[in-house]
Amino acid sequence: MKGLNLLCCCVASLLLLGTAEEVEDASEPTKRDRSHLESTLKLNEEKPADDVSGVLQRLRKIYHSSIKPLEHSYRYNELRQHEITAYPGRTLGSSATDGEITSKPMVLFLGPWSVGKSSMINYLLGLDNTPYQLYTGAEPTTSEFTVIMHGPKLKTIEGIVMAADSARSFSPLEKFGQNFLEKLIGIEVPHKLLERVTFVDTPGIIENRKQQERGYPFNDVCQWFIDRADLIFVVFDPTKLDVGLELEMLFRQLKGRESQIRIILNKADSLATQELMRVYGALFWSLAPLINVTEPPRVYVSSFWPHDYHPETHRDLFLKEEISLLEDLNQVIENRMENKIAFIRQHAIRVRIHALLVDRYLQTYKDKMTFFSDGELVFRDIVEDPDRFYIFKSILAKTNVSKFDLPNREAYKDFFGINPITSFKLLSQQCSYMGGCFLEKIEKAITRELPDLLGSIGLGKKPNVLSCDVTGCGETPKNRYRKP
Repeated sequence: MKGLNLLCCCVASLLLLGTAEEVEDASEPTKRDRSHLESTLKLNEEKPADDVSGVLQRLRKIYHSSIKPLEHSYRYNELRQHEITAYPGRTLGSSATDGEITSKPMVLFLGPWSVGKSSMINYLLGLDNTPYQLYTGAEPTTSEFTVIMHGPKLKTIEGIVMAADSARSFSPLEKFGQNFLEKLIGIEVPHKLLERVTFVDTPGIIENRKQQERGYPFNDVCQWFIDRADLIFVVFDPTKLDVGLELEMLFRQLKGRESQIRIILNKADSLATQELMRVYGALFWSLAPLINVTEPPRVYVSSFWPHDYHPETHRDLFLKEEISLLEDLNQVIENRMENKIAFIRQHAIRVRIHALLVDRYLQTYKDKMTFFSDGELVFRDIVEDPDRFYIFKSILAKTNVSKFDLPNREAYKDFFGINPITSFKLLSQQCSYMGGCFLEKIEKAITRELPDLLGSIGLGKKPNVLSCDVTGCGETPKNRYRKP
């Protein structure tokens, strides 16, 4: 009898064990296949080392020798600092370091809280269930600006260390104060994708939170990262489509960067087909007043996390959308050097236009001054109504500058408010026997050196001297300010 009872107990234990294993297997979600991700991002390919270091060295030399002298002499970055709408779009920092010039492409993740920004980064890097994964949850979880970059081993870097290291591109962030640096964190991860790109995860937007409650200028910090991002993912999910003041301010900061913006409707497999169509339309309805461009931004609809798609949703559509996004990301990585050279050239064109405008303001001031004139009143009239003195029109007429490249007139009121006009020199006086003229050097960089550098890395035909239609700087870079 005892033997029979013992046998029954053993059978019951085996049945319970098998049932527990089945329940455990059923509760564990199926993982998604990652082969398409690795093939699209070319993570398994051993590419030959290209001569990036040589190109970057030449780019640094062109910037420091031909662009930076004029930029500092006419305090271009103070114009950007005091009026962000002077030049909407990407710009160099107030003191552009070699770290900014040589930095990897930056991908910035923005959006409301708990829409899947951190989960998307974990999925792209395959960090789920590893010591490296970013913390995720249904509640607001990311309260810091997290920079995920490459390193030989897993390492966490405090914000104060990142700001103190001049070799990195984050040293200018120190100007936002110590409270912000406590909310900045860097994570180094030994991942192949991070050898070619840097990810930045941001705190989720919470519309009922006041700016002063964060303890640092959140919008200013976002603007700093926006200005330096090569690709900007603005992530939404079906439950957070409303637009409040903070999100509206964010899209105002993105003005001029529409070509870098990608809208992502995440967690799309949580909806049935009819509901997904309604949510997609509601997303465009909410964003339409915020994005004033002719062409709508690219919207990707999928579910970016490691678990498999819901069985009763459009699996093939979501997979195609995901591959399209990965190809978009890979395109930015592949064109990183071309984009960086083009960006430095765009910056040089803006510095040149600013210098020409300051020179014109100064020349007009000198022409209007007499022995009995009050210099402050004379210059106030010029700044208040520059069109009456043909400041901007004269630049367009004589230097072949496009009117679409001119900065905001109102910006110069603030600029000259703290920079007296008498503290500047005319461009004709910015010349030396050994170093040459600042204007000639920056025009040479715009028309010849930077295009030649672009041609040297295999993009198109190697140019010689470009025409004004291409460069916006005139057919031949002649300094009309040089004294004969």
